[in-house]
Amino acid sequence: MHSLFVNNLDKISALCEAHNVRSLFAFGSICTDEYNDNSNMYLLVSFNPMDYGDYADTYFTLADKIESIFHRPVDLVTNKSLSNPYLIDSINRTKKLIYGN
Repeated sequence: MHSLFVNNLDKISALCEAHNVRSLFAFGSICTDEYNDNSNMYLLVSFNPMDYGDYADTYFTLADKIESIFHRPVDLVTNKSLSNPYLIDSINRTKKLIYGN
C-alpha cells in the first residue's frame, strides 16, 4: 500500500465509516512503481445500501473530503458505474484494498 494511504489510514477509515462505504480500493499508477507527484489518483468505492436520495450527496461529500485529506484531486469511481469489461479488467489488475472488504 502506498505511503499516502498508510499515513492517512485512520482518517480514511473514519471517513468511510461516516459515509456508508462498504469498500474503497486504490487503482492505477498509485498501486505500481510508476506513480509520481504528477500522477492522477484513482479510487474505486462501493457503498452499503442507502436511500436513492442520499446517494449523490454521500458520493460528492466523500469525494470532497478525500481530496482534502490528500490535498490533491482524486478521481472517485463507483463500482456501479463500471460496465466496460476492458476497464474493469484493467482496474482489477492493479487495485489494492484501502478500506472494507
